[in-house]
Amino acid sequence: MPLDRRTFVQMLAATPLAKIALADESNGIPKYRVVSPHKAVSALGMPGPYPGKVVSVKSAKCLDESGDNVNAEVVREMMERGMRTLTKQKATIDAWKQFFNASDVVGIKVNAGGHPWVVSSPAIVAECIRNLMEIGIKPSNIYIYERFENQLRDVNYVPHVPAGVNIVAAERANRSTDNLGYDPGIYVEANFFGEEDTRSNLMKLVSNTLTKIINIPNIKDHGAVGATGCLKNIAYGSFSNVARTHQNGVTHTYSFVGTLAAVEPVKSKTVLQIMDGIRGVWHGGPFAPTKKFVFYPKQILFGTDPVAIDRLLLDIVDNERKARGAMSIWNRDRNSLDFINKKNRDEDPNVNIIIREPGHVEYAGKLGLGVSDLKKISVKELVV
Repeated sequence: MPLDRRTFVQMLAATPLAKIALADESNGIPKYRVVSPHKAVSALGMPGPYPGKVVSVKSAKCLDESGDNVNAEVVREMMERGMRTLTKQKATIDAWKQFFNASDVVGIKVNAGGHPWVVSSPAIVAECIRNLMEIGIKPSNIYIYERFENQLRDVNYVPHVPAGVNIVAAERANRSTDNLGYDPGIYVEANFFGEEDTRSNLMKLVSNTLTKIINIPNIKDHGAVGATGCLKNIAYGSFSNVARTHQNGVTHTYSFVGTLAAVEPVKSKTVLQIMDGIRGVWHGGPFAPTKKFVFYPKQILFGTDPVAIDRLLLDIVDNERKARGAMSIWNRDRNSLDFINKKNRDEDPNVNIIIREPGHVEYAGKLGLGVSDLKKISVKELVV
């Protein structure tokens, strides 16, 4: 006989935590079947030539006093300083040439889900495109991409980028009804909750068209992983049928995020991580329909190692939550769970609908995607 939700909550409270939260590799990691004909093809792929290295460029001038408007000229300076420092090149163009050449077809993986306040900034995207074109890459060989067309349409990158740049989505909206944009030959199969469709397929754009990818995530709180950045943006943002990992207070994001990100050719093609930390979300993420939970780190993080950047991200979000009197993203108290009243989760930063899994960052590190140990992460901080 099916359990009603309230009964399930009571059962959660009486169940040992390891069986609820999947927080340890020895307890409940699902069996994954990864299918892909692709092999590792580039030393530039994750974690790339700079494992454990992160450059943080901050500027109080990148936003106006209202926090509404991004200063594109300041962003350009931040981008130039960040790329030169990361690569130790004197000229900005030479920094970009460490990753790209004129023959590349480049995808820019944006995050459009936090519209209107916390999305991959058009100023950062435009600056990436400007430098790619300086290398000699044609606009027709540059793709801004995301899973959902309606989210891309809301952000509207078109006025900010040159004519000819492609803006592509795999699905019209987050309804799990479109499959034509995904590659049937590349997928990760796992049965999480007895769901009918157990496969998550990679976007055809990534498998068939792109040669390199720039990953541009945001600084965001997230109710399942704790904080979402490089890893989740490239993983959940490139594969279909991923929302099935959360159900009734339980999430499998601990292992699934890294598993997806490690699939070839995603791992080899994702060569540059540029985290947009101009604005962030400290609660209620990954969405930001109002400014209620928006904060302003006013920084951009650069690297090739998604794990190292995301390890720093966990502290950025958690420190902001603590400063606001909110529970830590590492909180594992079962009594905080309330997945029945969604409004409480959205409004109350001391309520969870899932025991969060910030450990997904360390798990991804164990898969070879980067460095998760703070003692081994080198951070160069610049101020513009």
